[in-house]
Amino acid sequence: MLLLLRQGRVSKWFSGIGQEAISVGCTLALRPDEYILPLHRNLGVFTTRKIPLWRLVAQWQGKQSGFTQGRDRSFHFGTQDYKIVGMISHLGPQLAVADGIALASTLRKDKSVTLVFTGEGGTSEGDFHEALNVAAVWNLPVIFVIENNGYALSTPTSEQFRCDRLSDRAAGYGMEGITIDGNGLDEVYSTISKLADSIRKKPRPVLVECMTFRMRGHEEASGIKYVPKRLLEEWAKKDPIARFERQLIRTKKLTKRDISTVRAELVASIDAEVERAFAEPDVEPSSERELREVYAPSPSTPVAENNRELKQMRLIDAVSDGLREGLRQHSDLILMGQDIAEYGGVFKVTEGFASEFGRVRVRNTPLCESAILGAALGLSVAGYRSVVEMQFADFVSSGFTQVVNNLAKSHYRWGQSANVVVRMPTGAGTGAGPYHSQSNEAWFTHTPGLKVAYPATPADAKGLLMTALVDPNPVMFFEHKQLYRSVSGEVPLGAHYIPFGQARVHREGEQMVIITYGAGVHWAHKVAEEHPEWSIAILDLRTLVPLDIASIERLVVATGRALVLHEDTLFGGIGGEIAAYIGEHLFEYLDAPVSRVASLDTPVPFAASLEGQFLPRTRLEESISRLLAY
Repeated sequence: MLLLLRQGRVSKWFSGIGQEAISVGCTLALRPDEYILPLHRNLGVFTTRKIPLWRLVAQWQGKQSGFTQGRDRSFHFGTQDYKIVGMISHLGPQLAVADGIALASTLRKDKSVTLVFTGEGGTSEGDFHEALNVAAVWNLPVIFVIENNGYALSTPTSEQFRCDRLSDRAAGYGMEGITIDGNGLDEVYSTISKLADSIRKKPRPVLVECMTFRMRGHEEASGIKYVPKRLLEEWAKKDPIARFERQLIRTKKLTKRDISTVRAELVASIDAEVERAFAEPDVEPSSERELREVYAPSPSTPVAENNRELKQMRLIDAVSDGLREGLRQHSDLILMGQDIAEYGGVFKVTEGFASEFGRVRVRNTPLCESAILGAALGLSVAGYRSVVEMQFADFVSSGFTQVVNNLAKSHYRWGQSANVVVRMPTGAGTGAGPYHSQSNEAWFTHTPGLKVAYPATPADAKGLLMTALVDPNPVMFFEHKQLYRSVSGEVPLGAHYIPFGQARVHREGEQMVIITYGAGVHWAHKVAEEHPEWSIAILDLRTLVPLDIASIERLVVATGRALVLHEDTLFGGIGGEIAAYIGEHLFEYLDAPVSRVASLDTPVPFAASLEGQFLPRTRLEESISRLLAY
């Protein structure tokens, strides 16, 4: 690889020279059906799992036959065939994914171990703390391996942590921690083998620090000028391959001639595999294919029985009923969130669930949003589906990387679905202030790979939620807190599904259409009822991704005037996208400019008078009047 890099035949390379014993020893110690989550210096994981070398080179070259089909580089990929889940550049988030895979093993009682790598620099990230804490609390069968190679890019360990050994941190989580010689293949293999056997019998997490050294730069372009020469000379004497060769000769397993023969055979084999990879076809760009494969194919929305019994429910009851029905229908569904078990969640959506379905499936979590969202992805990798409750939508920011970089991109990158629903109690109007009232749906409509649902009525809340549970893609499911107990309606009992991407016309009209969702639907109804002289159509989008463009077009063409209403702040809200689409594609049908009504571009204030001014409902009537008079 270094030679190809110098020849300009590859663009980037992260060398694992000096660290090979860790990758090879750990992988040999696990069963082939046990998951490993490597980093970018763990080439030995892939080769020990016997992935054809030509496919690895094709991956590094961005070829069509690579594991990501040119969509990601290096070891940023996973493969179910070899039970490997690749890294993302943020490093730390993959630790929580290992938690989720291990949780699935615990649920199945299949006596499997999951092993995940991190570097000593990665242990400074909050994701390291969260993942270890969750694993310890839940007794998950995970081996956390730290490759302590001296430097995080150019930052030495002395500037990363103050403890003598990183394994000492394990005690703070109530787990075992050991430090071993990471350059001794025998020691790595025997240590991990014994731990894996023990963990299979008694599930628990263990932290293993492997002492090694990075003999090359973080990646080749960065060089190693910052590394003292004496350190390189000292660790060169401990090179794991040379050391293992000396051991084989000393114990008369091989001779020097044998080793030379093996090396020559390997060089010839590698050269042939590399040339095969270079001969593979390049990726043929296709916009249609790229857009299609951002999302996992969704099954047809199930059709519920006709003539079902209806029951009057509040919106909060409908959400609860949808979750309960989902748990009954899907034995692989796991609920996770803070205080959702016996307490029932802060809004009591899951009250009584723990006694009905058990705490194995209705799981209280530590305050670790990032770790739980990552664990949800791990559950999906291992064949489970999950619902994660954010106590308030605002708190999802603590797990933002997991949502927008891990959940959203997994299918596009390597074909792994993420059957995860993130419940987001959202919205203002309750005097809860800046950190419990945000409408942050636009954060996620901007992220390809996520679906976004935002119901306004009880029947839609249940129907969209049950559809989200069978969708193999991550769904951000927004539930307006003020609507929880203030809005009621008839809801079908039993299974109830509403297809994503189908808006609902709440009211027909001839003069204009209000395009909205969530609380905006009810604000629009109130104004329309107070002004019977106005002929207003109301379109409830219901899902923001996918967006029902056809319904928007039909009503804009029919009325000639459009007002987009949402509770999110004006600048950067999805209303801007809808208005832009109408202006670009439906301009000739308009009798007036597209109007937008949204919240002020400030954080959500606490005081009732300020919050009332902030919300768009106080400006809606005037905006409608102005648009109709244009």
